[in-house]
Amino acid sequence: MAENRPITVALLGAGTVGSSVASLLAENSEDFAQRIGAPVHLTGVAVRDAGRARPGLDPSLLTDDVLGLAASGADVVVEVMGGIEPARTAILAAMAAGSSVVTANKALLAEDGASLYRAAAEHGVDLYFEASVAGAIPLLRPLRESLAGDRVLSVMGIVNGTTNFMLTKMDEAGADYDDVFAEAEALGYLEADPTLDVGGHDAAAKAAILAELAFHTRVTIDDVHVEGITDVTAEDMRAARAMGFVIKLVAVAERVGEGIVVRVHPAMIPRDHPLASVRGAFNAVFVEAEAAGEMMFYGRGAGGNPTASAVLGDVVAAARNRRAGGLGPGESTYLNLPILDIGSAHTRYYVNLDVADRPGVLASIANAFAEHGVSIQVVRQDGHGAEAGLIVRTHRASDAALQATVQSLRELDTVKRVVGVMRVEGEAGD
Repeated sequence: MAENRPITVALLGAGTVGSSVASLLAENSEDFAQRIGAPVHLTGVAVRDAGRARPGLDPSLLTDDVLGLAASGADVVVEVMGGIEPARTAILAAMAAGSSVVTANKALLAEDGASLYRAAAEHGVDLYFEASVAGAIPLLRPLRESLAGDRVLSVMGIVNGTTNFMLTKMDEAGADYDDVFAEAEALGYLEADPTLDVGGHDAAAKAAILAELAFHTRVTIDDVHVEGITDVTAEDMRAARAMGFVIKLVAVAERVGEGIVVRVHPAMIPRDHPLASVRGAFNAVFVEAEAAGEMMFYGRGAGGNPTASAVLGDVVAAARNRRAGGLGPGESTYLNLPILDIGSAHTRYYVNLDVADRPGVLASIANAFAEHGVSIQVVRQDGHGAEAGLIVRTHRASDAALQATVQSLRELDTVKRVVGVMRVEGEAGD
């Protein structure tokens, strides 16, 4: 590559993140030139409506021809449109034209990352996606490169800021789910389709990406067990607080025997666990590796400038590779571990029971746990008489055994109602 030739960048999308990418490229142009060894030239910005004024963006750069700009042959194409189409077609067109691609598109990577990796390898270009999982947090590159000499055992994280904001409010203010949902909506934290956040699907896409990198196994969003936060109640929060726990929506990818389990669900976490202190809209991911041990990555998981920071870090990496005539790491799925269902996971459970106030209740409940090989850790009585209740916490057991136990409890005549059930993560010994 000619020593002084500018690195050309085409930007697909000018929403919150895209606008921040363009702005930071312009504001820090001299720094980028020094870091890359050549100036960076923004060649165009693809938008839905090129006629609409966009403060801070040169109108001459705007185009509504997404595929035309994608296939223009820029050194690096940045895709921050989101969604599956036309993003997938645009990325494939960019690679076919010889462009390296930087994307923040978690949904596309989790659904069909394999086709993007194949195209990158076929055309000899880079595919970077640091911003797809946790905004500004440098997480994917450490998993893919820094821990390449280690064996990752588990990844557990808070990767959706909206649900963490909501659960933090429920914990700290004692608010109900409906109230915190309305507040998150008013603040603009929720996706256009709120179920992507509260249903756990956004976190599931990120969990798939993390699992693939951590375990060198192709993982899609369809491989992830998903439960959202819509059933978390103020009563669950009170019970968690009384036991020294906090409730978080966690994404977990872990080795189980010779396979892996990938899951997203609410969980009770001890208040002295590092993830318990992650409040508001922040993200954090806790990684355990065989040699390196435990480590946590923490920071802002969303927002224009934080996400643009991660995007531009990838732009610099791709540009440096372009100048050096080399490539960054490609897809690594050599282990091809079997992906197991949620029943194979080993967890602890919290079970809140509304029970009859008569002799023999505790014995019948203990029997139900014993029948499925689940050991009880703690039993706490809550209320008396008609308001009698029991809160049970278990030792670790297979999730399948725990689910079977809960089903048996529902069939007991001594149990009026199973009020709440939740997994418990992060306790000593887990």
